[in-house]
Amino acid sequence: MKKNRHRKLGFLLFVLYLVLLTYFLFFAEEMGRSPDARAEYSYNLTLFKEIRRFIVYRHLLGYRAFLLNVVGNMAAFVPFGFFLPVIWERMKRWYTVTVLGFVFSLCIETIQLVCRVGSFDVDDLLLNTIGALAGYLIFCMLKGVWDRYSGTDWE
Repeated sequence: MKKNRHRKLGFLLFVLYLVLLTYFLFFAEEMGRSPDARAEYSYNLTLFKEIRRFIVYRHLLGYRAFLLNVVGNMAAFVPFGFFLPVIWERMKRWYTVTVLGFVFSLCIETIQLVCRVGSFDVDDLLLNTIGALAGYLIFCMLKGVWDRYSGTDWE
């Protein structure tokens, strides 16, 4: 019974997360997603190029830009890695969630490139994938705490 409730709530929260993620990645003007910004293709195929730039020039770009681009890319995928094992039994292995996080991020980056919204960035792929793995690890920790202190098994 509880397993079903956890799945239903997890599914609802996962759908809400996907709606918000779609908005921020493709439509939010505060994230530079305006029709004017769609003039040309933008991409980075050099791993760590943008991460290094945000770290080295953080004092010029501002800490907000650093946090948004480096920490924000990881944080944006934490819910992905957290909710997948809640709603889908086949997602009980870290590598499955990590690979799906990478594939989902690759789809988003490709859509951004084709639609000229944002940019295709291999650094984003890395950071998003790390975020999905972090979400899975948080799920595992919380599941362990739940199982230990609630007196009932999460599942």
